[in-house]
Parts: sequence; C-alpha cells; structure tokens
Amino acid sequence: MPAWRLSRHFLGRPASVTEARRFITTTLGTWPVIESAELIVSELATNAVRHTASARFGGKFTVSIQAEPDQVWLGVVDEGGPEVPRLVRPSDDEGGRGLLLVANLADNWGVYGNHAGRTVWALLKVDPIAAAQAACRS
Repeated sequence: MPAWRLSRHFLGRPASVTEARRFITTTLGTWPVIESAELIVSELATNAVRHTASARFGGKFTVSIQAEPDQVWLGVVDEGGPEVPRLVRPSDDEGGRGLLLVANLADNWGVYGNHAGRTVWALLKVDPIAAAQAACRS
C-alpha cells in the first residue's frame, strides 16, 4: 500500500468538530485505527476551537492525515494562542482530559509551533497486513 497524505480546512467553530470527525471516518474507511483516529481528531479539533485563535471570527483549523503502510499520522493545525498545549491531570472538573485521551490512544504525540500557529499531532502504529486488508475492503 503506497503512502498518501490528505488535508482539509475547517471553520473554527464547534460544528466543525463533527465535520472533522466525518473527514477522518470517510478518509480512513476500514483502517484498523479508525476509532482511535476519530477520537484523537475530535479532541484536537475541539481544543483548536476552544483554546486558540482559530475560534475568532474568520478563524480556521486544518486536519491532516498522512498514511503509510505501518502508521497513520494525524495533525491539527490551529492559528495559535497564548497557551502552549500541554498534558494535565484533570481535577474534579470536566476540562483538561483531551490531551490525556490523545496520549493514551496514540503511540506518540507532540506539539510544534508558537503563538502564531501550532500543530498538535498524534501517531498511530498500524499492522501493515491489517492495513492492506482494510485497503482491499474499501
């Protein structure tokens, strides 16, 4: 199975999180990591809409998928903000669990960029045989 990459821009509004999830499920189809990928992108898109300049009027975020036979890389590019995304242990409130979920689902994850724009990414390892079988089914 050859490597490929696909990106899509979304408006920085809450309804776009659903669209980003649909982009992942439509694009990855029957890949064995689809459920994890969908949850990860949902969390990262939600963070972009809630905590970055992507939420301002006219703001946007971008979801990118890079698939290779043995891994899927997911990235959400936002328009930056004053806070650096970081993993926190949530207290009694409901906030702060997004990156903890991403860290638990992904084989690796990270952040790069600055206050003008950041990419939060996650890497999911894939069994190449399972990925090839999934490609044949789609």
